[in-house]
Amino acid sequence: MGRNPWPLIVPCHRVLTSDGKLGGFSAPGGGRTKSALLAREGVHLDGGQLALFD
Repeated sequence: MGRNPWPLIVPCHRVLTSDGKLGGFSAPGGGRTKSALLAREGVHLDGGQLALFD
């Protein structure tokens, strides 16, 4: 995924680790960019981890 040539078509920023954490991101800005992209889509992480249940 780090070599994804079409990041807007293949949204690899949506991939989280198996335990629901943010994980890595090779685009400029790293995790901050990944978190911002997810937030724009309405996904918010609670303490660096996806809250599965409200």
